[in-house]
This record gives sequence, C-alpha cells and structure tokens, in this order.
Amino acid sequence: MGYRKEHDSMGEILVEEEKKWGAQTQRSLEHFKIGGERMPEEIICAFALLKKSCARINCRLGRLEEERERAIGAVCDRILAGDYADQFPLVVWQTGSGTQTNMNVNEVIAHLAEEMGCPMHPNDHVNMSQSSNDTFPTAMSIAAVLALRERLLPGLAEMEGELLRLERENRDVIKIGRTHLQDATPLRFSQEISGWRAMLGESRKMVEAALPALSQLAIGGTAVGTGLNAPRGYDALVCAEISAETGVPFRPDPNKFHALTSKDAFVFAHGAMKALAANLMKIANDVRWLAGGPRCGLGEITIPENEPGSSIMPGKVNPTQCEAVTMVAVQVMSNDTAVGMAASQGNFELNVFMPVCAYNFLQSARLLADAMESFTRHCLKGLKANRDRMAELLQNSLMLVTCLSPEIGYENAAAIARAAHREGRTLREAALESGLISAERFDALVRPEKMVGDEG
Repeated sequence: MGYRKEHDSMGEILVEEEKKWGAQTQRSLEHFKIGGERMPEEIICAFALLKKSCARINCRLGRLEEERERAIGAVCDRILAGDYADQFPLVVWQTGSGTQTNMNVNEVIAHLAEEMGCPMHPNDHVNMSQSSNDTFPTAMSIAAVLALRERLLPGLAEMEGELLRLERENRDVIKIGRTHLQDATPLRFSQEISGWRAMLGESRKMVEAALPALSQLAIGGTAVGTGLNAPRGYDALVCAEISAETGVPFRPDPNKFHALTSKDAFVFAHGAMKALAANLMKIANDVRWLAGGPRCGLGEITIPENEPGSSIMPGKVNPTQCEAVTMVAVQVMSNDTAVGMAASQGNFELNVFMPVCAYNFLQSARLLADAMESFTRHCLKGLKANRDRMAELLQNSLMLVTCLSPEIGYENAAAIARAAHREGRTLREAALESGLISAERFDALVRPEKMVGDEG
C-alpha cells in the first residue's frame, strides 16, 4: 500500500495513496477512533449541495474563478450521485462543531478537482466565504428538512391512506370498545381506525409546522455570527441557490448569533417526531392486541403471516411488524432526549454538540419513515376484521348494560351486570330476572347499532 504526503497548517502527514482526502481528515481519523457511527450520508449530501451553491455565488460575485466554480460543481454532483461515499469516513464523535467533516468535504472536493486539472485549495477555494461554524449547522438543517419532506411525510401519507381505506371497508362492523383494558361500550371498527388515522394526521401537521424554522439557514454567519469574510447579502443568495437546487424553500436565519448557537428548531421538530413515535406505538400495540391468538387471544383481527415466529413451536406466527414499530418508537423517544440535551449546550457563540444532534435527528427520521413504510405494506394492507369474533365478544359484553341506565338507574344496572358476571349468565337473563325491565323493553334498548353514534 502506497502513501503520499499531505500537509495542512500543522505540517505534513501520510495519507494512503488511493484516498481522496487530505491532512485534516487523516488527523481526525487517527485522533477520534471512537465507536463506529459514521457521519450520516444525508449530511454529506447536504454539504455537497451547500458547497456547490456557495461556489456558484462566489463566482457570481467575482470572488471565485469560473473554472474552479465548474470543477466544484462537477465534483459535488458526483458526490450527490454517491460516487465517493467511501471518502467520507469520519465518525460522529469528533469536534462538536463538525469542523473535521466540513474539512473532509472540502479536501475531497479539492483533491478531485485537481485530478480534473483544476488547482484547488480546500480552505481558500472550496471553503470561500464560509466557516465550519455556519456550514455544519446549515448542512444539518438542509439534511433535516429534506429527510422530513422527502422520506417521513410521504411515509405518513401512505400510512394515512391505508388507514382511510380500512376505515371505509369496515363502516358496517360493530365491536366492543375497551377502556382500562376492560370491556366498555360498543363502537364501529371504522371509528376505532379513524382514531388511528387522526393520530397520523395530527402528527403530520406537527411535522409540517416544524419545517419553517428548520428551513432557516446559518450560512453567512461564518465564525461567530458576524459574517466576517463573507460578502454582504451572501446568505440570501446562497439560500436562493439551494432552494433552486432542491425545489424546497430555504431562507437565511435573520439572526446568525441564534443560528450558530441554538438548535431549538431541531428540538421542536424532533418533538413532532417523538409525538409521531408515541402515536405509532399506540397503533402498533392496538393492532397486536387485537390480533392476539389465534385461538386464545382477542382475535378480533387477522394480520399477514410473514414469517415463522418460533424456533421451537411449529406453526407459531408473531406480530413482528408491530414489534419493529414499537422498537423504533422507543429508539426515537430516546433520541429525543439526546437532541434536547445537545441543543442545551450552546455555549457563548457556538453549539458544540451538533454532530450528535444531527445523527440522532436523522436516525429518527429515517427509522420512522422506514417503519411506517414497512408496517403499511406488510401489515396494514393485509389487515382483516374477524367479524364473527367481534360479534361474539360484543354480544357477550356486560357493558351493553349501559344503555339501561336511563331506564332503571345506574345502581340497578350495575347490580344486573354484577349478577350476570357472578352467575355466568347473559345480561338479558339477569336483567329479566331482576324484574326491573320487560323482555320487550330490554330488546328495544339493548341494540349495539344504536349505541355507536353517527356512522361518520
């Protein structure tokens, strides 16, 4: 294996010949052998978009030669296409400002540009009018917004649509409700599903509400927020360029001192993802409880049998999609703690917990999007109501007695329910034996279809 000498302001260092990075990347590799969590691909792609946009604006303002602008743009396009994914090896556990990842990107772009015959310096040209302190938070924001808009929200919409289909399919199915894990009054299965769907709708609104603040970029703040070494109006021009590249509206943060030190937009947006995780936990738990069985559980619904569920019990099938969703929910809730704590560490003019904040945020968005897609395709699309089982449990429920309360009073109705349960009799038998209501009146009042409200 051959080596070449690379240098930076601290001197020379050896880098493997085939690697495209330079001295600062190599120093980071040698000094931060911590864990195996690499800087997310989304961050690298966001940096490529940013560097391309910055080069274009620097050229437009007469600060960067056209040849260099074209070379930077060409290299960034190849990075966005995934051609050099192995050239960004740095771990999350590095400098808290993300400086080394910024320089990793700068060095790879400069090295590849030179291979194209265009002399390039990673700091003087690729990093022109920028600082790691404004580029890393900018890349974070770009990556976060794109992850929510392009992955998470479409996954939410697909799951909402599938629940709407199930809701329409089950409008005529009446089942027993449950509160406190105990029998309650009846409802339509479609009404139960509508609650799940509404949860996703509210989560979608929360995520969408988080996008405007998350779309405010730190670029133009440079080292401490003053904009030193960046031209006037640079921030707005770069944001416009990024918006044109992505088709997503980005704008400058109006206060760069806020942009560099605060991560409140990430806390707010991740809070929306945590709320989504909580809702998904509830939905997945409901589904696996309702599908419990096949003979000794509730068994009110059936879900797809995707794979064997036991290495020892032949024929056993488990609600594995539900379990995957609930594990994702736990991870997202844990990530929320990390994001919140990282955001609290904005000391003076810079937050230095940005890599861990970005890593956890993007992992949550990725996990939620993947989990919803998997759950929708491999569980919800095959979910079926077990109408016979629902009818059996409905007719056997003691809580149908609730509709007798207006006629005979709460305490009398409660006594009938207790007697039926204690003696193992039907509600109708216990009610008629009480002498408090006639058979005709009981049959007129105890009609589940009249107890579920409007169909819609």
